[in-house]
Amino acid sequence: MGPSITDQPEIEQRRTQGIEEHHDPEVVHLEEDRRGFFKKHPAARPLVFLMTIAAVLLVGWFWWKIRHWESTDDAQIDGHIYPTSARVGGQVIRVNFDDGQIVHRGDVLVTIDPKDYQVAVERAQADYQNALAEAQAAQYGVPVQSVGSTSQIRSASADMASAVSGVVAAQKQADAAREQILEAQANAQKLNTDVERYRQLLSKREIAQQQFDQVVAAATAANATVSARQAALAAAEAQTKMAESRVEQANAEMRNANATPNMVAATKSKAAAAEAQVLRSKAALDQAQLNLSYTTIVAPVDGVVGKRSVQVGSNVSPGQDLMAVVPLNDVWVTANFKETQLEHMRPGQLVRIKVDTYGGRKWNGHVTSIGGASGSKFSLLPPENATGNYVKVVQRIPVRIDFDGNDKPDFNQDGLLRPGMSVEPNAKVR
Repeated sequence: MGPSITDQPEIEQRRTQGIEEHHDPEVVHLEEDRRGFFKKHPAARPLVFLMTIAAVLLVGWFWWKIRHWESTDDAQIDGHIYPTSARVGGQVIRVNFDDGQIVHRGDVLVTIDPKDYQVAVERAQADYQNALAEAQAAQYGVPVQSVGSTSQIRSASADMASAVSGVVAAQKQADAAREQILEAQANAQKLNTDVERYRQLLSKREIAQQQFDQVVAAATAANATVSARQAALAAAEAQTKMAESRVEQANAEMRNANATPNMVAATKSKAAAAEAQVLRSKAALDQAQLNLSYTTIVAPVDGVVGKRSVQVGSNVSPGQDLMAVVPLNDVWVTANFKETQLEHMRPGQLVRIKVDTYGGRKWNGHVTSIGGASGSKFSLLPPENATGNYVKVVQRIPVRIDFDGNDKPDFNQDGLLRPGMSVEPNAKVR
């Protein structure tokens, strides 16, 4: 600043007394102190102007950035952890890897003593062969039984037809014998009547004795014929009864023959049961072979071994966790953004990911999905706001962020990114 108005008279007085300003050190110092900052430093004015412009630009850039980017420090790298557990029980005889070692899919991690399971496989194999042989024998009996049943039915049917025909023939013979008896009786009655009439004529000497004897002989023959016809009728009736008994026998045989299809069905059922036993034995064999294969525990994926809890000589049970395998080529970021930061966040947006472990190094990624609920809703005891002591708290929503290039086989081949590392994602939301 320049000299004030109150200082002007003093300066003018000194000038009028002939004292020059530059010859009086005190006056010169006083005037220099009263000069402004920009007069003493002429180069400061443009510098301050440039600094002001830079500050305005910096504030404007920062304002633009916070409007277009959203970041959080509540984020970490996530990944799948594959637990390796025993599917059968037994004693561990070999452990091939330790914590931190890299394994590949199919590598043998743990071996359980397989002797008991080999014996079970051999026993199941024997049972299967036995069931197979019984099923084959049962199948061979089915066609034999079927043919025998068919033949027996046909034979019984033929016998029945023959017996019925015999009854009909016997009945016809009996009917014929009855007719013959009637005819013989009529002839005998006529001849017997002639004998009585000729006897009267003979007593009167009207006929010769020879003629009478002829009539008597004819009557005797007719009576004998009646007796013969009656005997034939009795024989025909006996034959009819015999034929009827044969019909009853044939009928019984027919019933037995008709029951043979049930026997065939029973044989087929036995064969089907034998086939079912074969399938059951085959299933038992397959299970025994599976149990034997389960004694060799292999790595499910490529990754790093962790959380090993098994030792050689340990007796493990089915379902017991032995170790875990962490694949390093399948990692992503789970970022818990505040709900107020998600207004413009969408899947597919660019994300810059800073990993705390590596300082300033950054990875590129993109928003994959936004969680379906806040983290508190997935907690074991979610908050209940109906108790009357509600306090509004800004919630956080989990957002999945995938690294660019994570679909390539060589992604994270160097193993720099590990699940659990803290990161700071910066998502471009506009």
